[in-house]
Amino acid sequence: MSAPLVDIRNVSHRFGQFPVLKNVSLIIEPGSYTILLGPSGSGKTTLLSILGGFVTPSEGKVFIRGEDCTSVPPAKRPTTTVFQDYALFPHMSVGSNVGFGLRMQGVDGATRATKSREALALVGLAAAFDKKPHQLSGGQRQRVALARALVIEPAVLLLDEPLGALDLKLRRQMQDELKAIQKRVGTAFVHVTHDQEEAMALADHCVVMNDGRIEDEGPPERVYARPKTRFSATFMGESTILAGKAGDPGDGRITVITSLGAVSLPGTSPAGAGVALAIRPEHLSLGEAKGDVALGTAKVSDVVFQGSFKRVLASSTQDPALQFIAKAPASASIQAGDTIAVSCNAQDVILLAD
Repeated sequence: MSAPLVDIRNVSHRFGQFPVLKNVSLIIEPGSYTILLGPSGSGKTTLLSILGGFVTPSEGKVFIRGEDCTSVPPAKRPTTTVFQDYALFPHMSVGSNVGFGLRMQGVDGATRATKSREALALVGLAAAFDKKPHQLSGGQRQRVALARALVIEPAVLLLDEPLGALDLKLRRQMQDELKAIQKRVGTAFVHVTHDQEEAMALADHCVVMNDGRIEDEGPPERVYARPKTRFSATFMGESTILAGKAGDPGDGRITVITSLGAVSLPGTSPAGAGVALAIRPEHLSLGEAKGDVALGTAKVSDVVFQGSFKRVLASSTQDPALQFIAKAPASASIQAGDTIAVSCNAQDVILLAD
């Protein structure tokens, strides 16, 4: 097994007396696309700043390519950061912006121009070499910033909310382009976002952060399908959460006593332990019972048409504090005020420690 490209070991950080990172350890493999996902204040941007050398951690170490880079300044470590505001020089041409890092490294003008043109071609902007940044769209400026970062061939490219300033359509287009560029160049990308859809579209390694800690990490498919914590289940996509207590386990199955009755599903937990059941919206069946777990009836409070499906919110008639979040087909004739049966399959229920 190859050595990790980045090895963050037991990193903690405080701003004054306020802890923003709490004993975080993280491995980043060569060629991976890692997303740091979490709400504001979760510590994801601070962790990226520590990786980029803009912040020195209060405790812990950062190794890149096996070398201790904990106190190495940004310009001397094999990382480059792309910021949300692009930080392009308005008085310079696009070509000069892209070649700026090479100029700081003492690379001659002819070589700078050649490498800058190659980098711009990589991001689909070969014709923009002589233009000024103000002549480009937001998405084009973002690609110029990306070319400027890639031209110096960093071991790790760091992206701090790089698509946050773009409109929805352009953001989705840039997601496709970022992933394609990353595959072409093979550089490890570490990308900070609070957008779950962006994380699932881009990452092959998703790191869910909350309150200065890593809650969950792994391939986005696993983090979504089988989240490890209640926070991960509700932040990486939506879930209906049903609290309960574990009954006596047996034969690899567990019975959970909930406000809607007993639910039997695969898993183990000590008898009497508090647990939570998470059910993804696409796994809830509304109307005629289709699943092997009956969840009673619910009164629909809201139906939102979202193109390919309808997002349905409904309150349980047995436990009004419980709200179901479900996806119904776009053609479903369901509306606010309806009372409907709710069910799911036991294999789709996620068992979490409460």
